[in-house]
Amino acid sequence: MIQYFKQAILVTLVLTVLCGLGYSLAMTGLAEVIFPSQAHGSLIERDGKVVGSALIGQNFTGPEYFHPRPSAISGTDPKDPTKTVPTPYDAGNSAASNAAPTSKGMIDDVTGRVDALKKENPDATGPIPVDLVTTSGSGLDPDISPAAAAYQVPRVAAARGSTVADIARLVEANTAGRTLGVLGEARVNVLRLNLALDELKKKSP
Repeated sequence: MIQYFKQAILVTLVLTVLCGLGYSLAMTGLAEVIFPSQAHGSLIERDGKVVGSALIGQNFTGPEYFHPRPSAISGTDPKDPTKTVPTPYDAGNSAASNAAPTSKGMIDDVTGRVDALKKENPDATGPIPVDLVTTSGSGLDPDISPAAAAYQVPRVAAARGSTVADIARLVEANTAGRTLGVLGEARVNVLRLNLALDELKKKSP
């Protein structure tokens, strides 16, 4: 009987080391070699400083920048623990609104965003892209659709004293196609696009 216990304990220890430690170390090592950027969080640097991650959205609100998809993440109000306040793109608290399309709260939120977008983008043409007025499932989405970026081009161009054509070309240059040509949809990373905008300003005479 004791011999069986010893064997069981030995097998448990060996499998714990192999599966719990060895496998994790092996996968981490392979990731470091094959996908070094992704293994470190897909961090984006500017002038030698980390300014964000390509995987996590940021809350740009200035007229001179492209705005991301809305985020429904909220956290505890530091002034009143019994209440919550919006904490958009908080990577430590990924969440969605979980509201159904028929929810009055959802309808009111979307209506409010539509009105705000029309005021912010008076020169925009065409219908408002759905991803500019609805939140993503994670609340952390770093990308918007090419249509959502195009809708904001006139505002950004006016705020930066640039031409619509120049800003549109920058959007096109920062548009990624479907992964492997078949997965997902075309997308624009908002942080990368806004950094490209700042670089464009530096290069301007």
